[in-house]
Amino acid sequence: MSKKFIITIDTEGDGQWNPEAPCSTANAKYIPRFQELSEKYGFYPTWLTNYEMVNDPFYVEYMQDCLKRNTCEVGMHLHAWNNPPEYELNKVNDQRDYLFEYPKNIMDEKIKVLTNKLEETFNIKMLSHRSGRWSTDETYFELLHKYGYKVDCSVTPYMNWERCVGATGKPGSDYRKSPTQPYYIYKEILEVPVSIRQVRYFAPDAICSVKSFLHEIKWSGRLREAWIRPTKNPSFVALKKVLDIVNVDSDYAMFMLHSSEMMPGGSPSFPDEDSIERLYECIERLFAYAKRCGYEGCKLSDFKLK
Repeated sequence: MSKKFIITIDTEGDGQWNPEAPCSTANAKYIPRFQELSEKYGFYPTWLTNYEMVNDPFYVEYMQDCLKRNTCEVGMHLHAWNNPPEYELNKVNDQRDYLFEYPKNIMDEKIKVLTNKLEETFNIKMLSHRSGRWSTDETYFELLHKYGYKVDCSVTPYMNWERCVGATGKPGSDYRKSPTQPYYIYKEILEVPVSIRQVRYFAPDAICSVKSFLHEIKWSGRLREAWIRPTKNPSFVALKKVLDIVNVDSDYAMFMLHSSEMMPGGSPSFPDEDSIERLYECIERLFAYAKRCGYEGCKLSDFKLK
């Protein structure tokens, strides 16, 4: 049986790394390029969609067409800070709020509002989910189960988000001891962790300045928590290194990106058109390599434990 290549995209507004950023959705116009590249290699992106994006007319029309052609999946990605209903938290800083900082009834309503909006807009059942800012708790999964979600991909093995506090000061999730392989995290909800491994590598193709050269030299002998996720100065060498390890120890590989990272200036990592072109060159090399390794496309909700 061939291994599965799962593409998960946090589909959200522009520049969400900045708490003061408006909820603009210009990046929706840049999504087709990525979708078409994925289809070229027989891969099926799972667009984990938040509230502002499901209200973007261009995004909705484009995704409706992709869903009709069965070339993607739409799931849910909840940003608590701009997802109705509004509720006044006792904030102690200017950080983005976690869903679990709200009372349970407000958590329930926020999940209900976005789930209903997605299902009514796309006329499909929501099955897949990723939390905002990677963090969850038991109540969160209880509510996801209530609304019929079957697969989650919020767990990032080896990563500790506790220093990334929420608006009330609550810490994020600590995944340092979490499994790297899929497991049932709450009743029938299957957790499919992001593909992250601790590896050593030197990435010459990430070097584009003296600063990046010194960074690679500094880290080349150290263990890094490496994702199948292109970031600033994207490196095929680094992505290939992780994929090669995952290919040995797992039945799937999970690629991750934000929709805003597909647009020039939509994120800190890719500020202009040249950086976007380097990103796509790296992604296409990775997709082609994954195909040569025998991976086949798989929507997140279609992944099953053997």
